[in-house]
Amino acid sequence: MDRSTEIAGFLRTRRAAISPDQAGLPSDGRVRRVPGLRRDEVARLAGVSTEYYTRLEQGRAGNPSTEVVEALARTLQLDRSEREHLTDLLRPDPHAARRTPSRPQRVRPGLYLMLETLSHVPAFILGRRTDVLAANHLARAVLTDFEALPATRRNLARYYLLDPQARERVGDWEKIASETVAMLRLEAGRYPGDRQLADLVGELTLFSSEFSTWWNDHKVLRRAHGAKHYFHPVAGDLHFSYESFQVPGDTDQTLCVYNVEPASDTAQALQLLSNWTAPEITPSDAHTNDPSIGQSHDRPDSS
Repeated sequence: MDRSTEIAGFLRTRRAAISPDQAGLPSDGRVRRVPGLRRDEVARLAGVSTEYYTRLEQGRAGNPSTEVVEALARTLQLDRSEREHLTDLLRPDPHAARRTPSRPQRVRPGLYLMLETLSHVPAFILGRRTDVLAANHLARAVLTDFEALPATRRNLARYYLLDPQARERVGDWEKIASETVAMLRLEAGRYPGDRQLADLVGELTLFSSEFSTWWNDHKVLRRAHGAKHYFHPVAGDLHFSYESFQVPGDTDQTLCVYNVEPASDTAQALQLLSNWTAPEITPSDAHTNDPSIGQSHDRPDSS
């Protein structure tokens, strides 16, 4: 991702989203040729010169101070995710920008155990680029069987945007898909040198008719909690309250849990779905899955 292009796109779209009234500016009587704030208005509100802000928006201002970044964030009324993204884009010394580690992401054994413990609700672990690193039985049943896919194809954004089944199963598909694109945008700011992310963006641009519009909006999002609605061909309507947690010890992994109200229709439907999709256990399988037998947790990842 080109740093100057990313800075310019983000700042232009953010100032276009703030009206003079929202910024507390009186009308000056001039005809407005651009939506939102003009460059000189952003500069004045942020306490910098118009020339400096112009160079900043063009990615030619070097390394702005923390005070300037904070002033811009206040002026553009950025939310928490947007502030994080602006800081990433304008971080000092672009040559020291975070790079994607070369080694694959691994899910530690304790997290696999946690996913199995949460057997009554869907739960999964996302890595960089919304890669699905691990998913329990119900997550694979409600969304899609990620483990049946090649390791390099297990990706939530790819599922939402390119799998026709997602449009049928995901309630409010457009909202969920666009928010996932915003998650990728945030990641692009954190890891501008991520070749695999660039390849994913290229694939989604080619094969998803909606992706480019959402990507060019420069919206960013770090998902934390909310509501989800799915429709399953066997279990019917499923309503969840989801929570997302950064994994302790690895900020590039996120545990996502789809909670349900006890004794609700969704809870009963999940029990039905769990029974319907449960694999048959043979005597040899039971022996293999005996916790007293040594198990390897070096499973394929989706990096």
